[in-house]
Amino acid sequence: MLQIGDEVVYFSAVFLLVVLGTRSATGASLLTAFLYVFMVMFRFPPVPGDQAGRVLRPRAPSGGVPVVAHRGGSHDAPENTLAAIREASRNGATGVELDLSFTADGVPVLMHDETVDRTTNGSGPVSKLQLVKLKRLDAAACHRLKDKFSGEKVPTLQEAVEECIRHQLTIFFNVKDQPDKAAAVLHEMYKKFPVLYNSSIVSSFEPKVIYKMRQTDPNVVTALIHRPWRLSRFGDGTSRSLSTSGQLWMGVLDVLLDWAHHHILWKLCGVSAIFMQKDFISLDYVQYWAERGVEVVGWTVNTAVEKHYYQNLLKIGYITDSLLEDCDPHY
Repeated sequence: MLQIGDEVVYFSAVFLLVVLGTRSATGASLLTAFLYVFMVMFRFPPVPGDQAGRVLRPRAPSGGVPVVAHRGGSHDAPENTLAAIREASRNGATGVELDLSFTADGVPVLMHDETVDRTTNGSGPVSKLQLVKLKRLDAAACHRLKDKFSGEKVPTLQEAVEECIRHQLTIFFNVKDQPDKAAAVLHEMYKKFPVLYNSSIVSSFEPKVIYKMRQTDPNVVTALIHRPWRLSRFGDGTSRSLSTSGQLWMGVLDVLLDWAHHHILWKLCGVSAIFMQKDFISLDYVQYWAERGVEVVGWTVNTAVEKHYYQNLLKIGYITDSLLEDCDPHY
């Protein structure tokens, strides 16, 4: 929980910024009071700590920290497939991260991209393909191990959930957009498989997705995903192709978004975890969130050196593309 000292500091900062911007103490007082009342009335409390702990700290087979296979382990098997889930379990993962998407006929399926072009032998937006057509595609067609996994299909969300339950894997649902639709579908999945309340977490870069999920089902464990400078820079640090003024403006928004994630949004949504890009995590950062009852999970950790750092120094869970070997960086 946010400490009372934190709240005084944060709302004092808001008050001072508004005063400097408007030159009106009265206006600043009213706006700060409004924000405080809004937070008190509309924030969601996090789920009980023991429930969050079962999801975020399952016992690893090796006795180490939890290891989650990114998209099922996209280096070891075709991403977001049942084969990937099985391989992740075989290779010692405690969980899998899976991406939610929707077909033209509204069926929830696993797919990271908006289109099927990168991962299958098909083309076009997922949202324009009927499930029956999507099921005809080879989800292993573009994978480095395509011969081994030839003919693998794009699974529905329910097929993936059933496979994860069968292998006793924690599920990290990654939702990119469509908060209303995603929350409704996931809520139905939780009702159908109650074990998910203690073995899964819903995560997103978009706070509105998490807020809607908590609004739909306050018993679901949730997490915000964050990478500083996401609006103005790509994952490798290079600037997005914007004008000078656009780059400056996006940089300002990045600073505000980062501040909001660490001081407002996590509390408003009542999240149990922050999924942070690996390059921005330190012992101090882990301690900062531990004092607030929030777990830190790093992504995407793809080398033996990085994994050793997470296992032995940070001692927190991480998401990786491979449980078997070093692989290329993933941002």
